[in-house]
Amino acid sequence: MGSAANLCSVLSESQRIIKAHSRHFLALSVLFILPPSFFLYVYPTIQNIISQFSSRGSKTLLSRTFYQDDPSNLFTTDIMILSLLFSLFTWTFSLFAQASITYSVIHGFYGRPVKLWSSIKSAFTSFFPLLITGSFLGIIYLGVLIPFALFLFFGINGIQLLGFEISVSSPYFIVFSVILGVVSVFVLLRLQLKWLLAPVIVVAESSWGLESLRRSDYLMKRMKGVALSMLLFFGFFSGLLVITISFPGEGLHIGNIDSPWKIWPFVVRIVVTSALPMVLQLYSIAAFAVLYMDCKAMHGELVLEIVEEFAGAYVSLPFDDGKTPHFHMSPDCYDLLIPDASSVVAFVRGQRIQSSAPES
Repeated sequence: MGSAANLCSVLSESQRIIKAHSRHFLALSVLFILPPSFFLYVYPTIQNIISQFSSRGSKTLLSRTFYQDDPSNLFTTDIMILSLLFSLFTWTFSLFAQASITYSVIHGFYGRPVKLWSSIKSAFTSFFPLLITGSFLGIIYLGVLIPFALFLFFGINGIQLLGFEISVSSPYFIVFSVILGVVSVFVLLRLQLKWLLAPVIVVAESSWGLESLRRSDYLMKRMKGVALSMLLFFGFFSGLLVITISFPGEGLHIGNIDSPWKIWPFVVRIVVTSALPMVLQLYSIAAFAVLYMDCKAMHGELVLEIVEEFAGAYVSLPFDDGKTPHFHMSPDCYDLLIPDASSVVAFVRGQRIQSSAPES
């Protein structure tokens, strides 16, 4: 009897699938995750170059932060266009990565062969459904935040109309803002936990929009604790990564590079800070795909799928002249007719390890 799903089991299974098809997932990561990771790091430098040339034309330096000394440089037409293009580029490649990696992880979970072309095809097939579903989520989250913002705005103005002065540095204002912020974050977190599997469902079940949100809400019942631990885990390392990337590096000013040898620290920093987000996003997408499978097992939905995958071959009975195929179920599958979530997942993993698919 296997143990129930938890953070360690999900991460372990994700690592096993990625390791079993390492070249396949490396190719997908280089195609869809590495480009936005690279441009995320060099974007401040490009922004500096454009703002410097468009405003003063002074010597351009490698940016250590996302902001300039002169805030007006951030709102030029060129910078606005660059920001829009960068956002579209990042979002597009993120959806491609989500679709292709999810597709491959689900196939790898069952031990099926994973093909690079099939994964890329799935990325293009699922792009617009993912885009529509993500737009629904964005609109809902925005609709949740607007009432809190309006409440804060009208609350402050109402108090001022009563003749009271409110200072931003006032402890009452700070406490009120913190309480309102905590409540809004709590509401958003609950919604995110309910709809966490919506992108995976779009790829795995070809269900999108509100239907994928309802389906995710159903699957996440009794699994929100595991999902919360995963969000905290990947959120912690994402924050740590942002701090590491933003940390200033001595001698990395482009203006200080006066020989070919001095450019190597700059190159190494770009390579490292591009590769780390790539690995983190790969494991994040894979882990939530594995969580989706564990949620299906928890609700007893993997039984028939497991029978189809591992139950043996079709046999023909002697009285039907071989015309009617009948499914022959192996003895290992009988225990799954009354499913337990942990035993279902353990059975899948055991069968898959015995006959793992060749790496593509």
